[in-house]
Amino acid sequence: MNSGYRKMSAIKTAAEFREHISNLNINLGFVEKTRSGETSPLGRPLEYKDRIIGNRWCILPMEGWDCLSNGAPSELTERRWLRFGQSGAKLLYGCEAAAVMPSGRSNTRQMMINDDTVDSIGALRSKMVDAHKVKFGTADDLYTGLQITHSGRFAHPTDDKKLESRTAYSHPLLDKKFHNDASCVVSDTDVEDIIAHFIKAAKLAHHAGFNFVDVKHAHGYLGHEFLSAFDRPGRYGGSFENRTRFFREIVEGIRNEVPELDISVRLSLFDWFPFEKGEGNAGRPMQWNGPYKYAFGGDGTGLGCDLTETVAFIKLAESLGIKMICTTVGSPYYNPHIQRPAYYPVSDGYLPPEDPLTGVARQINCVAEVKQQCPGIVFIGSGYTYLQEWLPNAGEYVVENGMADFIGIGRMVLSYPEICADSLAGKELDRRHICRTFGDCTTAPRSGLISGCYPLDEFYKKMTEALKMQEIKQAMKKQV
Repeated sequence: MNSGYRKMSAIKTAAEFREHISNLNINLGFVEKTRSGETSPLGRPLEYKDRIIGNRWCILPMEGWDCLSNGAPSELTERRWLRFGQSGAKLLYGCEAAAVMPSGRSNTRQMMINDDTVDSIGALRSKMVDAHKVKFGTADDLYTGLQITHSGRFAHPTDDKKLESRTAYSHPLLDKKFHNDASCVVSDTDVEDIIAHFIKAAKLAHHAGFNFVDVKHAHGYLGHEFLSAFDRPGRYGGSFENRTRFFREIVEGIRNEVPELDISVRLSLFDWFPFEKGEGNAGRPMQWNGPYKYAFGGDGTGLGCDLTETVAFIKLAESLGIKMICTTVGSPYYNPHIQRPAYYPVSDGYLPPEDPLTGVARQINCVAEVKQQCPGIVFIGSGYTYLQEWLPNAGEYVVENGMADFIGIGRMVLSYPEICADSLAGKELDRRHICRTFGDCTTAPRSGLISGCYPLDEFYKKMTEALKMQEIKQAMKKQV
């Protein structure tokens, strides 16, 4: 099952790419010929606070579904992290999405940072940095972080097939879509306990040697959900001040406990309606009448953006000493086509209702808009993987024109981590490993398997899970 749009892999020349962009009537710039080393905008160091980050490639945080049951890294986790270190990227943003407490785990094999796991996580961080140093000669210009998070509505702490949601408020559409009710809403006392766990997780991350933590406010997870908690009564809902209190209390607590630890935020800049399968399995928004207020950064239509509150949040973060924002949009759980544009749907997903390149352009231009309004912030863009062969070309254009400071890659690094080093070395990209957005890295965990690139990574191709993936795909085809 595929989207029927023109495949990016079929676009062979810059002229064809430009024509495709023109036919879609979108604003998407790129350079026709990429440069290498520091002659490339992607190869230029960036001065950040008291140090230098060596280039403009960034590895985004992952959820590998491959840690041990107690949340410590496994051999599979180690393989991924070492590939991050050997990728050539100088900003390893988040490395892994680490739950701050058991109730916040998105799956039973998600990383969790606590007293029992911190030393093994720290040891793996050291191995990753050493791998980078061995390959590139120095790690002095490498900047590493750990994403700390609570999965909230999408938590599966005890059983991968059993949703045990902890929500910020009763959401009229998401409650319906994910079978939640008022009993899932966390109390103010619960919130205070979660905040304390975030602060402790940050202290442990510092002990493990990370330069910074990412306090996740994205993808419909708990932190992000508080930003749209208009209907929540009390201290953590209603006004902008109250809806950002969860964030402020975490940041202020970390500042008090570990002032030397840098803090960043992964932020969904805007959100839309949750989508569902419609005619021909194409995505369509869930039915709703009247203005839609539950999309942070939305314009009230459920299908548009108003970045007024987004900019206000970023300026609030800046006032708290935060100078780096990793951008994303929406959620992979209920509107993935705007968050990670792809040609193929995942097992429980829908076909994209627009050409995926439209979603890429939307994110790029959204980041450019907030960067213009918040010039003191370092911005990391995401959603680039669908560009495929043209990713470095578009990335160069974005950085050179001040539309973002770093180019973040997620799915692409699973199949082709060397894309960073290869592009900076002026090598022709290895087309055999370029991510084609098949979606296996998401379909696998949605089906209870470890995440990985089963189509293109020889290591995962040989695993028994690869056979199960083929069975899942065959079942998907029969459903069409």
